[in-house]
Amino acid sequence: MKKNKPELPERNEEDSDLSSPVGEKLQKVLARAGLGSRREMERAIEQGRVIVNGETAKLGDRVELSDRIDLDKKRLSLAPAAENGIKVLLYNKPEGEICSRSDPEGRPTVFDNLPSLKNERWISVGRLDFNTSGLLLFTTDGELANRLMHPSSTIDREYLIRIQGDVDDKMKTRLQEGILLDDGLAKFTDVVDGAGSGTNRWFYCVVMEGRNREVRRLWESQGVKVSRLKRVRFGNIFIPSHVRVGQWTELSPKEIKELCITAGVEMGKKPRSLTQAEKTARKRHQKKLRAGKSRRK
Repeated sequence: MKKNKPELPERNEEDSDLSSPVGEKLQKVLARAGLGSRREMERAIEQGRVIVNGETAKLGDRVELSDRIDLDKKRLSLAPAAENGIKVLLYNKPEGEICSRSDPEGRPTVFDNLPSLKNERWISVGRLDFNTSGLLLFTTDGELANRLMHPSSTIDREYLIRIQGDVDDKMKTRLQEGILLDDGLAKFTDVVDGAGSGTNRWFYCVVMEGRNREVRRLWESQGVKVSRLKRVRFGNIFIPSHVRVGQWTELSPKEIKELCITAGVEMGKKPRSLTQAEKTARKRHQKKLRAGKSRRK
C-alpha cells in the first residue's frame, strides 16, 4: 500500500522573520568607526543627522558596506567588522609628535610609527600634547575607544611630571581638593613625591578624566612651571620596560579583555589563532623591542 507523503506546512510571512537579518545595526557600525559611543550614535539617528542612501535613517535600520551613509552632511568611509576581534596597541609616544593623522606644518604624527592594517584603521584613545610623552593606546574598535575616553569611565590616568618651583603640602592638598579651571572643577586623586629636591622635583599624579591639558593647567594654576610630562599608566596598563620611546607593542588577549570589561564593551568575536607566519613576525617584533630597535612602518 502506497503511503501518502506528509504535507509540509505552508511558509507564511512570520517564517521570514526567523531568518538572519541582513547587515548590521546602523548605530553599531557608526560607533565602530570611532564617530561616538553607540548611545551617542542612537541620538544622532533620532535627531535626523544620519542619511542612508539619500533617506533619513531611523533607529533599527541595518546597513551594509555598500550603502551610502552621511553623518552631519559628510560622507563616511566605513570598514568591515574586524574578523580577528578587537586589536589594541600600546605606543610609547615621544615628545614632538602630534596625535592627528596629518599636519599642515609637516610635523611627525603618532600614526607614522604604527603598523599597517587591512580593511581597518587605528583609532587613538584620547590624545597627548605635542610636548607630552608616554603611554598612548590605539584600537581598531571605535566604541571601545569612545567608552575609554568618556568622562563617565572614571579610569585612572597616571603621569610623571617634573615641576620647577616651590611645592609644599598645602599646594598638594589644594590640587587634590579641587581647582576651578576655565572648563570647571578639576583635581588630582593622588599626588606622590618622586625624585629630586628643592625647586626642581618630580611627582606622580593621577586624574580620572582626560580633559585638554588638564594636568598642566592644574599645576600652572599654582604658579609653578611644568618642564616635563609623561603618562605612565592608563587604568591597569603600564608601559613595559622593554618598550622604549617611539616603539609600540600589542596588548595580549587577556589585557584586551580586561580593558573591555573596564569600559563595559563586549569583545565580540574571539580572535582567531595566529598563523605560524604571524607568530614568527610577532616574536621578531618583540625581539626588536628588547634589543632597543624602533619599529617603523
